[in-house]
Amino acid sequence: MSNNSLASNSATFKALVVRETSNGEFKKSIEQRSVSDLPENDLLIEVHYSSLNFKDAMSASGNKRITKHYPHTPGIDAAGVVISDKSGTFSEGQEVVVFGYDLGMDTDGGLSQMISIPADWAVECPSSLTLKEAMIYGTGGLTAALSVQKLEKMGAKPEDGPVAVTGATGGVGSISIAILSQLGYKVIAFSGKPEQSDYLKELGASEVRHRDSINEIGDKPVGRELWANAIDTIGGDYLANLLKQTKAGGAVTSCGLAGGAEFSMTVLPFITRAVSLLGIDSVYIPLDDKKSIWERVSTDMKLPNLEKYAEEITLEQTPEYLDRFMASQTVGRYVVNVRG
Repeated sequence: MSNNSLASNSATFKALVVRETSNGEFKKSIEQRSVSDLPENDLLIEVHYSSLNFKDAMSASGNKRITKHYPHTPGIDAAGVVISDKSGTFSEGQEVVVFGYDLGMDTDGGLSQMISIPADWAVECPSSLTLKEAMIYGTGGLTAALSVQKLEKMGAKPEDGPVAVTGATGGVGSISIAILSQLGYKVIAFSGKPEQSDYLKELGASEVRHRDSINEIGDKPVGRELWANAIDTIGGDYLANLLKQTKAGGAVTSCGLAGGAEFSMTVLPFITRAVSLLGIDSVYIPLDDKKSIWERVSTDMKLPNLEKYAEEITLEQTPEYLDRFMASQTVGRYVVNVRG
């Protein structure tokens, strides 16, 4: 099919669609849609690959904090080929990647063979990455890279000591371990899935501990200094207790809230050890910063044998795998071959 045909309002494509039923349940199915169903935007993209993230699972389960209006197509990541661009930013046939902004939240997302978005949501896919490789990283991988980069900007070096990573088997955690290991850091991986210890060591973890061991400190305002820096993907008490056990001058990045959006602690780690808490935003960061981190992911942070870091699935399999996310039955990254 030609690009002109794909750009036609009558052109059809497959997409995952989540619909709210009359009894308040949310049903996921693969449907045929038309280009005319998409929002009016400058950039029309034929999607080749997407990926799955916990935010997609929340959207697909009807979480109104993520997606307010249904029917809806989730997918906060997309990589594909430009069909048309009214803004003139991109050329027809150019390979682009999209992550962040409103994609997959209240704008139909990447679990679809076509998307229509503002042109300034997309960046050119680095020449050293295929579209599939870009989605093996996706939002999870880019969040991991941003976390590592932020620790570096605070002065982190491998010789300072180990880096703790929570939620280690998740998308962000697993890629964080791999990037840190490649850069020469010793990594302590924390997970609630001890049966995945061998997998985490294959990624580069030097040591694997149960995530609940972080909380053994209890109500103490500070504990022993056990790691130089940390990447937290869970939030809640795990984040608080990571901070309490971080070495003087160290830093902890925060990018998730599966363990809770709130946490309670004293200011002592900050004023007696100069520990820093660093927030990570992979959604609304400036476009130039997104381009910069993509450059690092495609060069010094590029992981060898990228295929081993993700399981490839089809669009038809996404309803099942999104349910696995909600049941905490996922490990690593999942790349979706949207056209396969």
